[in-house]
Amino acid sequence: MDGIWTGVRERVLALREAPGRTEVFGAESPRGGGHGFELLPVLTEAEVRAVERSLAVELPAEYRSFLLEVGAGGAGPDYGLFPLRPPGPDTPPSPEPPFRPELTAELESGEPERDDYADEAAFLAAYQLWDARADELHDALTDGTLCIGERGCAYYNLLVINGPHLGTVWEDVRAVGEGVVPLRLPGGTGPVPFARWYLNWLHHAERRAWDTAAGAPPRPRATDGAA
Repeated sequence: MDGIWTGVRERVLALREAPGRTEVFGAESPRGGGHGFELLPVLTEAEVRAVERSLAVELPAEYRSFLLEVGAGGAGPDYGLFPLRPPGPDTPPSPEPPFRPELTAELESGEPERDDYADEAAFLAAYQLWDARADELHDALTDGTLCIGERGCAYYNLLVINGPHLGTVWEDVRAVGEGVVPLRLPGGTGPVPFARWYLNWLHHAERRAWDTAAGAPPRPRATDGAA
């Protein structure tokens, strides 16, 4: 895709040798693990098409080319990218409806207040309706998205795969009752396209991991390819 991912896999894998690699958030977890600047192998065109058939969508172009040229998961923003695995041949399709960010505003409109109702029965009836609708909204907020990574504290990164915001990254912050909101980079405005999000992380990870005393990173090794 116009060379946007040229050399990116090699740059990520080179960070395994960087002196400050453990200073990059998410590379190593205090609980053990972390992405360690590893990447899964890339997917084939046939595997990407199998994913698309299962979701009844065409994946966003930047993410699609990432899967084909960089990897199917691994090192990335926060605690890394979740693996994307092609479905088995007998897996039934599970079409994704469009993403509807306006549902967050409805969820945040607030629960009924007792003082707004003449009696307890009217309040309870209204509350039950609101509670049922809130459950529906929580379930529907992530329609049309792929959960592509964990931010920590039950926050997640979502990629829109269906709807007007196709290809942009959003934050799932339902854990604190704030629904799904646009991800914003410092000094910028959101929503943020997938490639900008990932390459912004890589730029800052390289600055953090390769301190000035250590000099520039070495040239990628030939064995650091996509195999």
